[in-house]
Amino acid sequence: MLKKSILCALSIVLLICISPKPSSAKKEAHLSDIIVTNTRDHLLVYFKVEECFTEEMNKAIMNGIETKFTFIVKLYEVKPKRFDTKIADIRLTHTIAYNTLKNEFSLFLPEQNDKKILIKDFEEARKLMAEVVALTVTRLANLKRGLHYQLRLKAELDKIELPFYLNYVFFFLSLWDFETDWYSVSFRY
Repeated sequence: MLKKSILCALSIVLLICISPKPSSAKKEAHLSDIIVTNTRDHLLVYFKVEECFTEEMNKAIMNGIETKFTFIVKLYEVKPKRFDTKIADIRLTHTIAYNTLKNEFSLFLPEQNDKKILIKDFEEARKLMAEVVALTVTRLANLKRGLHYQLRLKAELDKIELPFYLNYVFFFLSLWDFETDWYSVSFRY
């Protein structure tokens, strides 16, 4: 009798361990489509953040709460047996705000000539918010031919600071902050 109950318990534990995760499992924000390239004079990077918008975040944006994504980009010259030399350290902030009266989204994307972009479609606004296009990392004159370099990237949602009395109304905002892992791309110039 004891052996049967132990065997039954082990079988249940095994089934729980090997069963697939439900489709509602939380997906973590991550960087994808990282491309490092250059123009005649500059080193550029392109990338996007995926799985960064939660249902709670979408509701907050649609209620007019300004949201900011910060992208951190660092470029190092890799030196074996010595400390790496930092060449560039960039913090870039994308901002989205919804104007409920005009029914439009206002985006500020610094890498696109510091222009404010007005858009009506929420899906297009989310796409623009989550991607970095042609960010100038450094001038090619700052790189030396034949050396190894490493570009490190990270994205995070800026913490929203609400007036004290609104913290009780929008208590769910603390649930939708994210921070990706550091991603790195090594290359030789």
